[in-house]
Amino acid sequence: MKNVVIIPSRMASTRLPGKPLMAIDGIPMIQRVWQQAIESNIGEVFVACSEIEVHDLIVSNGGKAIMTDPNLPSGTDRVHSAFLKIKNNKDIDVIINLQGDMPLINPEHILKVIDPLKRNFTIGTLATNLNDNELNNPNVTKVEVDFKKNETAQALSFYREVTIENKNLYHHVGIYSYTPDSINTFINLPKSKNEIDLSLEQMRAMDSNIPIGVTYVPEVPMSVDTKEDLINIETNIREHNDKS
Repeated sequence: MKNVVIIPSRMASTRLPGKPLMAIDGIPMIQRVWQQAIESNIGEVFVACSEIEVHDLIVSNGGKAIMTDPNLPSGTDRVHSAFLKIKNNKDIDVIINLQGDMPLINPEHILKVIDPLKRNFTIGTLATNLNDNELNNPNVTKVEVDFKKNETAQALSFYREVTIENKNLYHHVGIYSYTPDSINTFINLPKSKNEIDLSLEQMRAMDSNIPIGVTYVPEVPMSVDTKEDLINIETNIREHNDKS
């Protein structure tokens, strides 16, 4: 099975413009994500970017970057666009969409996201435990999944807000795996009503009866959406370095 990791990157973030190049303890965030992907050793790693500054940063560090249209509507579209530009892409079996705002993503979790595809799903993602503070936080996406005794099971639905208690709710970790056919199908589907209402892109697949496989991981990777997140991650890295 030949895998490729594609990290979509866009400077024009709504909540934190310019965040791919924001330094975290001296290293730009997109570079940290790229380094974690390289460390996973799962396959070739590309950064799909819309700005030349990001492209040049990755290339100057020995990495691979692909320029994409800045007007693409989503990270998934950016990943697909970059995939089409990869030489010999017909040899690729799995595409991993790794978010560019997860600088502390565990490389082992990048490996885990392909587990659903080994179990005949065509789209895979990850989930971990949900804490009480996250239950009614609309910024934390929840996935309903009954793992039973398995580490991988089918997603039943995704939510932002929850009004009833549900023991099968987990914190959705927004990293995805696709087969080339499934990502091509996905980006050519029209947006569904639930996708628009909830601002959850994965509902497009759910509403089109495309099963999404979910694999359990034991922890949530810290992501960066605000300046406070940036400070928290930098503090976390410095504390870790002090203990090393």
